[in-house]
Amino acid sequence: MGPGRADSGRDRPGDLRDPWYDAFASGWGELDGTGAPASVVAPRAAARQGSPSPADIYVEVQRSAAFQEVRGRYRRFVVPATAVFFTWYVAYVVAATTAPGLMARPVTGAVNVAMVAGLGQFLTTFLLTWAYARHARLRRDRAALDLRWSVFEQKREQEKEREREKEHEQRREQDVAPRPDAARGQGAER
Repeated sequence: MGPGRADSGRDRPGDLRDPWYDAFASGWGELDGTGAPASVVAPRAAARQGSPSPADIYVEVQRSAAFQEVRGRYRRFVVPATAVFFTWYVAYVVAATTAPGLMARPVTGAVNVAMVAGLGQFLTTFLLTWAYARHARLRRDRAALDLRWSVFEQKREQEKEREREKEHEQRREQDVAPRPDAARGQGAER
């Protein structure tokens, strides 16, 4: 980490403290240290353990009404916009190939219908990009960020639970294991 740089979690791949870490789910497609893909806990096994697996968290979010609303907003914009733009593009190509007389008709000076329609393709591309970015900013980004943070919070709680279980297990092992000092003391008395 460079001087003056805050520890953002981006220096460690897969760090759960980084909410922008974009993996399918922790453990999916990652290596287990031996070079083989890590095994993924089956949902039933995770339910028996008491805490949901990362895959369960993502499935739960995907089934939520908030996620379905975000996906619906996305589809309600993208499907019609794609259909309109594709129709406009195909109309331009078909007109250019089947109606060369129409496309060669002068509009003003040396500018003809084909040039205006071609520039219109560029203009509609930029307009569609602007409209998509505006739609995403106004109607989807806030809800998508809320969903991402809810997943992040669930994963963080899961990590805390695992740490507590690990500490509890370590304390239990320390209580069960004989202490070396106690064993030496008993041997000295004999």
